[in-house]
Amino acid sequence: MTDDASSPSPADAAGQRCGVIAIVGKPNVGKSTLLNALVGQKISITSRKAQTTRHRITGIRTRGATQSIFVDTPGFQTRHATALNKSLNKTVLGAIGDVDLVLFVVEAGHFALADAKVLSLLKPGVPTLLIANKLDHVHRRAEIAPWLRDMQERHPFAEFVPMSAKNKADIERLFGICEKYLPVQPWFHGEDELTDRSEKFLASETVREKLFRFTGDELPYTSTVVVDKFEEEASKAHGRLVRIAATIVVERDGHKAMVIGEKGERLKRIGTEARQELEKLLDAKVFIEVWVKVRSGWADDEARVRSFGYE
Repeated sequence: MTDDASSPSPADAAGQRCGVIAIVGKPNVGKSTLLNALVGQKISITSRKAQTTRHRITGIRTRGATQSIFVDTPGFQTRHATALNKSLNKTVLGAIGDVDLVLFVVEAGHFALADAKVLSLLKPGVPTLLIANKLDHVHRRAEIAPWLRDMQERHPFAEFVPMSAKNKADIERLFGICEKYLPVQPWFHGEDELTDRSEKFLASETVREKLFRFTGDELPYTSTVVVDKFEEEASKAHGRLVRIAATIVVERDGHKAMVIGEKGERLKRIGTEARQELEKLLDAKVFIEVWVKVRSGWADDEARVRSFGYE
């Protein structure tokens, strides 16, 4: 009988832990900020705008003998039954279907109907940590104790973790807590891998983040970004050169004018900031062109939602 050369020997995998951890919660409770902090690098876009995350994004972090595979999900949508929102909710349900641990993220001291709807999706039998995020926003800590008792009655949480995703000590503590829930088994990914998403995907997400950052609440969240070209070439001067062409898709002519801005200034700023961030992320010289097109009603059109990269 011969050993399978591709599988790690018992010595290689000795003591290794590896597991999948889903990060779930209603829109805008800080799930993407938490994922980026846990991975140690920005891979999920953040903005103050609700419903920024639209895809299942996997972040990988290997520390010591433990590899944690984090899945950041879109916030579960309870308003507007568009084709886009149905697709987002399917993504959430798919992500929590087969995991070793769930981090249920809620704002410390708050619990709304939208939180309850997400909580109702969680399956019994999968250990769930209550991540009471944004603890730094709570002025009187004494008020948290009765709230935690109330939360324990809502769901049999394995543990409570009051924290702030922006606090490094809290992130360290969370790693220690998560580790014991992950099975002893060989790692699924290489030690230095950070995400299973392609660089082309990260480019579209980066442009989308800048779009939301510079348009604030003016622009409906149904706007999206499609990368039409992502080409890499060798460069003596820069080592690596990436050329990107991206299209911002909006639903109305008025939205297009808003994205372009006066004398094209806003669109230029979106492109410049996206380029600067992508140069760091991809470790390359980046040339990026950003265009704007109108595609009315795309978020309600299932075929078009799929063509823009949503499941």
